[in-house]
Amino acid sequence: MSMLELTKTNHQGYRTMTAYRVHKFGGPDVILAERLPCPRPGPGQVLVKVGAIGVGPWDGWIRAGRSALPQPLPLTLGSDFAGVVANIGPGVVSVKQGDAVFGVTNSRFVGAYAEYALAEAEMLAKKPVTIDDVAAASVPVVAVTAKQALFKHAQLRAGQRVLIHGAAGNVGSYAVQLASRARLHITVTASGAAERYLYGLGATSVIDYGQTRFEEVTRDFDAVIDLIGGDTQRRSFEVLRPGGRLVSAVSQPDREIAAAARVDARFFLVDVTSADLIDIAAAIDVGELSTNVGEVLPLSMAAEAHKMLDGDRSHKSGKIVLTVD
Repeated sequence: MSMLELTKTNHQGYRTMTAYRVHKFGGPDVILAERLPCPRPGPGQVLVKVGAIGVGPWDGWIRAGRSALPQPLPLTLGSDFAGVVANIGPGVVSVKQGDAVFGVTNSRFVGAYAEYALAEAEMLAKKPVTIDDVAAASVPVVAVTAKQALFKHAQLRAGQRVLIHGAAGNVGSYAVQLASRARLHITVTASGAAERYLYGLGATSVIDYGQTRFEEVTRDFDAVIDLIGGDTQRRSFEVLRPGGRLVSAVSQPDREIAAAARVDARFFLVDVTSADLIDIAAAIDVGELSTNVGEVLPLSMAAEAHKMLDGDRSHKSGKIVLTVD
């Protein structure tokens, strides 16, 4: 059966799909497989035959009922994906049926743990041609978070100095590469074991947080990108120049401390856009960005992936990805 024929039968109601959903908030065991009618794209939407899905901390927060956004139940988990356009809704002109795409589903970050997923067209782009679905599904949220932290919120320019906390993590590794691409002077904090890896990504200086307090050895940064929070975030005010910026993707900075230090401090939620994804895809295809995939599991093991998220199962470093057969 052709893709067009399959899509038509889906929308006539003769086809169903498997989706991994929650009807109540809780631990990984609340994730259940269900057969659902294949959805139909509305205005501005795209129906994607999913090839792979990235698993991120936000998936665990949503499952546990700790999302920063309202999440009515029941819901299908997942946001990052890569796959092939099966059908498009009214008004969509950026992609066509059969295009290989990657991106996120919607602003609520739900709906991707399924054989087919609806996505907002303005939140996806054509997939990088040099990588497969598994690698592509590992990219969208973390890479766009890094890009927006550096350039939309910290407003960094070539030659400026940035300190990146949590640089060896999924967001941090993209932040280092994107900062290097923009010709910034990059100091990072990470474990000593990650030193060689981070220099390879483009870091100028690596501080082993287990051995050295960063505020004792460096200062006068134009921006700090905080991917850790807590005490690390509070100490970061000490190393910013007056007028500098502290940008956090994890928690709201203390505004009183920021005012006393004469710096701008902000927390942000990522806004994944086609424009950012197009730029990131181009950088991947010319070799300026590399992906970092960790564990790869079938979609049927979504609950196991969430046990890894929760720290109940060990796993490789890098992004956890689910594949759809």
